[in-house]
Amino acid sequence: MRELRFSRFAPFQGVAVGDYAGVSRRAFLKTSALAAGGLMLEMSVPGAMRTASAQGSAPAPVVPSAFVRIAPDDTVTIQVNRLDFGQGVQTALPMLVAEELDCDWSKVRSELAPAADVYKDPLFGIQMTGGSGSVAHSWLQYRRIGASARAMLMAAAAQQWNVPPAQLRTENGVVLGPNGQRATYGSLAAKAQTLPVPAEVALKDPSRFRLLGKPTGRLDARAKSTGAPMYGMDFKLPNLKVAVVARPPVFGAKVKGFDAKAARAVKGVRDVLEIPDDRGGTAVAVIADGYWQAKTGRDALKPTWDTAGVEHVDTTAQLTKYKEMARTPGIVALDADVSALKGAPKTLVAEYSFPYLAHAPMEPLNCTVQLTEHGAEVWTGTQFQTVDQAAIARTLGLEPGQVKLHTLMAGGGFGRRAVPTSDYGVEAAQVAKAWKRAGHREPIKVIWSREDDIRGGYYRPMYVHRAEIGLDAKGNVLAWNHTIVGQSILQGTPFEKMLVKNGIDGTSVEGVSGTPYAVPLRLTLHSPQANVPVLWWRSVGNTHTAFVMETLIDELAKNAGQDPVAYRYALMGDKHPRHKAALALAVERSGYGKTQLPKGQAWGVAVHESFDSVVAYVVVAEIRNGSPRLVSATAGVHCNFAVNPLTVAAQVEGAALMGLGTTLPGAAITLKDGEVEQSNFHQYTVARLTDMPAISVHIVSSGDAPTGMGEPGLPALAPAYANALFTLTGKRQRALPFDMTTTA
Repeated sequence: MRELRFSRFAPFQGVAVGDYAGVSRRAFLKTSALAAGGLMLEMSVPGAMRTASAQGSAPAPVVPSAFVRIAPDDTVTIQVNRLDFGQGVQTALPMLVAEELDCDWSKVRSELAPAADVYKDPLFGIQMTGGSGSVAHSWLQYRRIGASARAMLMAAAAQQWNVPPAQLRTENGVVLGPNGQRATYGSLAAKAQTLPVPAEVALKDPSRFRLLGKPTGRLDARAKSTGAPMYGMDFKLPNLKVAVVARPPVFGAKVKGFDAKAARAVKGVRDVLEIPDDRGGTAVAVIADGYWQAKTGRDALKPTWDTAGVEHVDTTAQLTKYKEMARTPGIVALDADVSALKGAPKTLVAEYSFPYLAHAPMEPLNCTVQLTEHGAEVWTGTQFQTVDQAAIARTLGLEPGQVKLHTLMAGGGFGRRAVPTSDYGVEAAQVAKAWKRAGHREPIKVIWSREDDIRGGYYRPMYVHRAEIGLDAKGNVLAWNHTIVGQSILQGTPFEKMLVKNGIDGTSVEGVSGTPYAVPLRLTLHSPQANVPVLWWRSVGNTHTAFVMETLIDELAKNAGQDPVAYRYALMGDKHPRHKAALALAVERSGYGKTQLPKGQAWGVAVHESFDSVVAYVVVAEIRNGSPRLVSATAGVHCNFAVNPLTVAAQVEGAALMGLGTTLPGAAITLKDGEVEQSNFHQYTVARLTDMPAISVHIVSSGDAPTGMGEPGLPALAPAYANALFTLTGKRQRALPFDMTTTA
């Protein structure tokens, strides 16, 4: 089996790069063939969150300069239509263009594109970053941009030399003619831009790839190492004022009173303004010359709040309620005959619980707004350019086109910067509007502290699962009745009509409803409402469904007296070759079944598909000084064609650490009397470098079009770890984070 292999400890040593030139041309071209309609420098598909493939759409041609700018010095600057917040799209997407453009990679640069229709996601129809779709959705789009730009450069050279374009070729940023002619892209760019966009372009055969599929260092690595990139938190304008906001401690509460005089007495504070918040309540903004003055002014406010009429959530009581609900059937998401439960020789009943989780990105939220004579300019790190631009425009009484939104780099997000309500952007607009109404004209930058976001942000919902599984005398599954309880992250959002079907929020049940295991499974869902704002969190529903399914499958294997890997293969049958390939690669490279582990260590296995990619883990765990420790993790990844294997490896490593974080004591958001009890990392645990196991990532070689990779590395890590701990302790983990004192 060909593969791409990477180790966290030696990313550039011992790398086995898959031979993509050896991939079947037919297999590759079946997903890379030029769509009917020809050129695609930009593809705009109407309708937000469209899920149908757009590869057959007839794209509207646009000028290449929308995405590619070639300077006289031959530097090629490529516009990236996403947010880069660590996942590496500022390298991966330019690679697609550069491959087809045949340019000199050392001269390639990238920029984050502003909000504009031309930069909308080809499948979702809005400009956004999410759903692990950046490379997957732009695979053809960006390659065609490069191929079209190359064709136009060749046409310019053909005119200049008076020769047919068919007699020309390109190489490393130069057009070469039949009689020794030579012209750099920089010398041809101005002329090329005046030429018509070709109606049809041919994409490279994979055997000719020079860049794609090869481990490629990030374009921004040196800049990040020296602190050069402009993040939202770094951005400044002349006369910029900073605002911090006192938000209600209970979601939806309203300001009752505050000491504006005390806040204004703080040196540097310029104004104190009451504003609406996005939860239906009100808040108070303190505007000052800098962050510290604004924060100090807010501390002096001593606000009081009217919390009457809003629910005061208590997560302890909520968990009890959810467990009661899980004992009753909800709305049917997946139906099967489970009548065999009644007479089953053996029944396994398992109840799982998962807490609210905060996103806690390293760079807290921020947004800068400058109101202008004819509209507004906004600078922020956003995953939802189209949504945020429109929401900010509505808030300011403008049309979207009157809001110029600049995409800045962001230090993490994990879904927090993709909010249907555009909360932090709308809040900044509200502050700017109130600031102007009070007679001021300076630009405003709203900064959230980490405490602000952990106490008053959006959260991965709390969930409870209950599974009743009937087994025959040999441990085979006769019937499986499964119920999930948890808030819908789509209810009340613009995406509800499209993504909630017959009362089922697909993000709540994904990972169970699409199980690869051939078992008679009936799945129902309860979606209770609660006064806690919820949102997608890296890998969305798979954060909890993978844990339940993969620990239960492991438990069933042990009950049947079978090896957990072989048991999985048997339940998959012949319908899930990608699952099997990923798992087989992880098993092979880990030494599972062949290597004798030291005493006190144990193997754990899990495999899960999310965002059309499959990641399997084979891990080794131990108990050290009474506490569990993940020693190593070997990942087998099937994401089809890996555009940049280094990026894939980095995504899996980061996701694995984040998945590990969900198992650690303190990795939970709890509420009491309506207020979030955690405030920062001393109370809300995230995984740290010292928690990182030795990890190696192995990629199944494939010629099919790429699938998502930002999120799929997370779901399978925690269940693999839990399965290893069962071997060591004999206790099943029925909750995240782990509770090592609880028996099965």
